[in-house]
Amino acid sequence: MKCVADESVDAGIVQVSRQAGHEVMLIAEMAPSMTDAGVLALANDSSAPLVTADKDFGELVFRQRRAHAGVLLIRLYGLEESAKAALVVSQVSSHGPELPGAFSVLTQDALRIRPKLLF
Repeated sequence: MKCVADESVDAGIVQVSRQAGHEVMLIAEMAPSMTDAGVLALANDSSAPLVTADKDFGELVFRQRRAHAGVLLIRLYGLEESAKAALVVSQVSSHGPELPGAFSVLTQDALRIRPKLLF
């Protein structure tokens, strides 16, 4: 799956995702310090879901109604980086087709996928 990872995503998640065959465009490699609105626009223009640990993207999507190609918000506090990476890759591999256009939240207990709202 093709996705954009913002700077809040652990490097281990990006590395393991790439090793699993996912195409990950990493903001830290492409355009460090890009604004959140710019990151969301880049992901949208690339037709790639955004992977992030930054809750501010919820503000952009739901309150400001910004266009997006999907957002996967990672909320995995207290896990080792390797465990986070394994969980993210597992869920993306299992649910990849459901993520584009949806706002999804991944916790240790569940992956909640909210389909794209039509405004």
